[in-house]
Amino acid sequence: MIKKLSIAFMIAGILLLSYGGYQLYSSYLQESKRLEEANSFVSDEVITEVENVEQFNYDAVKEGDTIGVLYIPRLDREIPIIEGTDEEELTQGVGHYTGTGFPGENRQILLSGHRDTVFRQFGELEHGDEFHVKMEHGTFIYEIHDHTIVPADDTTVIDPSRTDEVLTVSTCYPFSYIGSAPDRYVLFAYPK
Repeated sequence: MIKKLSIAFMIAGILLLSYGGYQLYSSYLQESKRLEEANSFVSDEVITEVENVEQFNYDAVKEGDTIGVLYIPRLDREIPIIEGTDEEELTQGVGHYTGTGFPGENRQILLSGHRDTVFRQFGELEHGDEFHVKMEHGTFIYEIHDHTIVPADDTTVIDPSRTDEVLTVSTCYPFSYIGSAPDRYVLFAYPK
């Protein structure tokens, strides 16, 4: 009886590991496809003065669209930005929270991603590090100035009514937590 139970647990463990591996591989393939798509239309021209930006038609953006690339120089990591923060979008890249601003609009821009996929090394970022948001009409550079940790259900960090440009980037916390993490790690970056 104990031998059969041991074998059943080993099989269950192998199946769970296989499923997890498949999910990670599938997410990696989807992210790579979205990154290739984004890199085909984003501009590397750095935008330093918002007044000179040719405005992009953000009204045409639909949930699930690839809208840009988030480049994190410290991690040398490029991540596709997908409109929306549902699970489907977050398995393919970093999600742009619908209803928040876009670069150059002088509003809050909110990006979210999973700590165990796109933001695996997020804990290595420090104040002064940069985020480069590459869009079709140019690249916008933001410098990290502050961070906070809030409970998962705390939505006070979302403020679409802001009239100053801030890039807010969030992920689950603690980084090494197994399962649904109880908190969110939030970084605030401002135009450089």
